[in-house]
Amino acid sequence: MRIDTLIVGGGIVGLGIGWKLAQRGQAVTILERGAAGREASWAAAGLLAPATEVHYQEDRNLRLGLESMRLYPEFVAELEASTGMCVDYRTEGAIAVAARADDAADMRALFEYQLELGLPVRWLSGEEARAMEPSLSPYITAGVFCPMDHHIDNRLLVDALKAAYVRSGGTLLEHTEVRRVVIENGSYQGVEASDQVFRSRRLLIAAGSWSGLLPGLPEAIRPPVRPVKGQLFSVRSPAPGFLTRFVRSPRLYIAPKSDGRIVMGATVEEMGFNRDVTAGALYSLLKEAWDHLPGVYELPILETWCGFRPGSRDNSPLLGESEIPGVFFATGHYRNGILFAPVTSHAMSQLLLDGKVPELLQPFSPKRFAA
Repeated sequence: MRIDTLIVGGGIVGLGIGWKLAQRGQAVTILERGAAGREASWAAAGLLAPATEVHYQEDRNLRLGLESMRLYPEFVAELEASTGMCVDYRTEGAIAVAARADDAADMRALFEYQLELGLPVRWLSGEEARAMEPSLSPYITAGVFCPMDHHIDNRLLVDALKAAYVRSGGTLLEHTEVRRVVIENGSYQGVEASDQVFRSRRLLIAAGSWSGLLPGLPEAIRPPVRPVKGQLFSVRSPAPGFLTRFVRSPRLYIAPKSDGRIVMGATVEEMGFNRDVTAGALYSLLKEAWDHLPGVYELPILETWCGFRPGSRDNSPLLGESEIPGVFFATGHYRNGILFAPVTSHAMSQLLLDGKVPELLQPFSPKRFAA
C-alpha cells in the first residue's frame, strides 16, 4: 500500500492535516492508539478565544490564533458542506467577568494590554455585562466584551473531521498503537504497529501529550511535550437563552452548547496521565461557577471528565520538520488545540506538500528544542 504521509495521532490536529492532504490527492494513513478524536480533542470546551484568553508575552501564539480565527468560517463551511454535519459554530462573542475587586483590577490591566495589541475589546460595567447575559450574578462588577471570540462544539467538530477525512480517501486505523518509529543511521524508515511496518515518504507525529513517548524516537528530536490535566463538568441548561455567550471568569470558563449542555472548566494540573476526577477540583469549579452564574446551583450535572492538554516547554506548539529529514511534528498546542486547528491544518499540509516552511510557522519549529 502506497503511503505518502503517515500520521501518528487521530485527534483534531492529525485529522485536520490528513483531511487537507487527502483532498489534494495524497495517500494518507492515520494510526490512532484509541478511538479517533477521543482524547484532548474530545475533552476540550471548544473555545475559540484569542482575545479573551490572551496571555502576556505570548504574542506569537496570538498571531497564530488570529490567523486561525480568520480561517475558521471557511474551514467550518467547507467541513459542513462536505459531510452534511453541523459543528455548532457560534459567533455571539465572549464576555470576561469579575465578581471581586482584585479580579476587576487584574481584568483592567489585561484589558489595557488587549488594547495595546489592537484587539477589538470593550469595557463593560457590571450592569452592562448583566444586560448582555441576565443570568450572571448581581455581584459582577466589571466585564470585557470580546466580539471576535467564538466557540464551537469540539465533539461535533472532530466527528465531522473524521468523516471528511475518510470521505476524501484517507485511511484511518484506530486502536493501533505504535510499537516503534524505525530510524536507522539517522534516516526515517517507517513505523512498526500491529505486527507490520508501515513505510511512507514522510512521518507526521501529531499524538498530543503522547508525542514524546513514542518508542524509537532519538532523544535529540524527542519533543518536550507533557500532559497538563484539566478537569471539567457539564450541566443541563434550564431553558433556551439561559446563557448565550461563552463567559470567562478568572478561574473558570462557561461555554453553552446548542444541545442544551453548559460546559464548565477547567483545572490546570501537573499530574501526569492521572485520569481521576476529584472532589476537590469539582468543588473549586462549582464554587467559581456559583459565584458568577448562581443559577447553576439548581442545574443537573450531566457529565464529569478530564483531558490532557499537550503542553510544551514554552507553551507554544511544535510545527515543522525535525532534524531527521522526513519526520515532522504537529503537537504541543496546549490550551489552543481547537483554536489552532484550521491554521495548523492549512499550514502543515502546505509544508508537507511543497517542502517550504510558511512564514507563520517559522517561530514554531521543533528544532528550537534540539539538544
